[in-house]
Amino acid sequence: MTRWPIPEPMQRALELAREAAGLGEVPVGAVVVKDGMIIGEGHNRPRIDRDPTAHAELVALRAAAQATGSERLAGCELWVTLEPCAMCAGAIAHARIATLYYAAADPKGGAVEHGARVFEQGQCLHRPEVYSGMGEGEAAELLRGFFRERR
Repeated sequence: MTRWPIPEPMQRALELAREAAGLGEVPVGAVVVKDGMIIGEGHNRPRIDRDPTAHAELVALRAAAQATGSERLAGCELWVTLEPCAMCAGAIAHARIATLYYAAADPKGGAVEHGARVFEQGQCLHRPEVYSGMGEGEAAELLRGFFRERR
């Protein structure tokens, strides 16, 4: 089996996920890329911020929107270590993200290829291209280790 190198944006997202774990947050990291440059990044921080919407994707999207001066992130890529939930998938659609890359699938809470499948719904006004699996092993192990320590 050939193992491909993990692209740099996903490597950075994994670093952010490890940061989150070190702070006691669920280890999820995300970066927004435009023209090959990271313009926004974040990790999960609902506990730190006492904000249920402070998922890695939303933190990264907010940072990218600030960096560009626009709520529309057309032409941008979002790299995230875990399949986005319904809230994050909705935000991805509203931001007009062109391409979504996620590492590990989330059969329980994911809403891209599992659960609600937000981008497949008729009400979804924008559908990014979606690619999954890059860095999946590393992302899944981070999550397993995090939850194993808490049981």
